[in-house]
Amino acid sequence: MSFDAAIKFCDVWKKYSRREIFHRSLREDAMGMLGASGAMQDDLKVDEFWALSNLNFELSAGDCVSFEGHNGSGKTTILKLISRVTRPTRGGVDVCGRVAPLLEVGPGFHPDLTGRENIYMNGTILGMTISEVRNLERKIVDYAEIGEFVGTPVKKYSSGMLMRLGFSIAIHSSSDIFLFDEIFSVADSDFRKKCKESIVDLSRNGKIVILVNHDRENYGFQPTRSLVFEHGYLIAS
Repeated sequence: MSFDAAIKFCDVWKKYSRREIFHRSLREDAMGMLGASGAMQDDLKVDEFWALSNLNFELSAGDCVSFEGHNGSGKTTILKLISRVTRPTRGGVDVCGRVAPLLEVGPGFHPDLTGRENIYMNGTILGMTISEVRNLERKIVDYAEIGEFVGTPVKKYSSGMLMRLGFSIAIHSSSDIFLFDEIFSVADSDFRKKCKESIVDLSRNGKIVILVNHDRENYGFQPTRSLVFEHGYLIAS
């Protein structure tokens, strides 16, 4: 792309409810979309909690960042905000660049479609044209090491195979920002080494890479930055 990838969080707060809520008033939706401030947003209702509080940070092209913190510290919520899966309750999230999110094993895969069909579906979701996916298909399959299983429905894949295929599609896309949540947890040592080399290459080529993993020993390399979160607050950078 003609501009550098960048991410900026400015006074970001994110509120969730512990209960499933299937109804909201039109006024609440309108106020939320307009980013209204005031008591309605500042006060927590019954069973609500702040998943993120007063979050401020910036990431620039070439940053390879490790998000660290215990379960529930807000890491995955931040990734969802960057990938626009959800919106902040207050504050602003500015993302400049195309995002490739790998937030779970087998992200967005349709279980009844084959590996090949999911490559085309996910590739187009990440912004590639059909011809681009077609040209990259062999590289994606070879990198993921799924070979003879590319024509098999992915519901028959192991978690490791799903992770390898999802990772391979993401890194072969033309995205600017890559979000990897616990990708190393189901990968064997050989594939983790290959992941490491690809992640380092992405960072050297000016991409932003964000990694979430509970065991930094799995990385096998030193990220350029580390952000540490606790109970929704950024406590160290």
